[in-house]
Amino acid sequence: MNKVAFSFAGQNLSALPSGALWWPERQLLCVSDLHLGKSERMARRGGAILPPYDSQDTLDRLANDLERTGAATVICLGDSFDDLDACLSLPGPERLRIATLQAGRRWIWIEGNHDPGPVELGGAHLAEWTCDALTFRHIAQSGAKGEISGHYHPKATLRARGRSITRPAFLFDSNRLILPAFGTYTGGLRSSDQVLTGLMGPKALAILTGPKPQMIPMPR
Repeated sequence: MNKVAFSFAGQNLSALPSGALWWPERQLLCVSDLHLGKSERMARRGGAILPPYDSQDTLDRLANDLERTGAATVICLGDSFDDLDACLSLPGPERLRIATLQAGRRWIWIEGNHDPGPVELGGAHLAEWTCDALTFRHIAQSGAKGEISGHYHPKATLRARGRSITRPAFLFDSNRLILPAFGTYTGGLRSSDQVLTGLMGPKALAILTGPKPQMIPMPR
């Protein structure tokens, strides 16, 4: 499996091609912003009609990462559902798929701004969670250290040989790590946006996701 290994807050982590974060010492897989049920929510609110396969595709990719890593603990880092109604209306087969993925694993749902926590589903439901030097929460906080968050759906652009490639990306510096959105149909915020440049230090790095993840200086 292609991945990029790096050190953060004294821990050895890996960025996976899918946008998931792997912490091998703890056998922990972390994903952010699944936004399950987005196509249903958009149709319900009169938005664009999208093919209703986003939740299935997102869960398929998550299942693939779980199979490859053998993770014992899973953290869903907030906005796991596109809104609370999307969680409540999740079809039976997809509920069963989540239960199957949870079986035999510790599963932690972190509260997001779109969803206060899918309390109808199994697992723990927390505002944030700390393990060793790392704190997992949905939205980055000012002055935090050893923080792993999501929310912003960062993406970065690599320019080389007259071409540019833009992909969802991990962003990290000495204090914080922001994960890309894992869900299908989730879009993103460019790393050059002032919100992200204001959060990340001058030596921040980006890891572009995709078949061959690549680490570069964070584009500003």
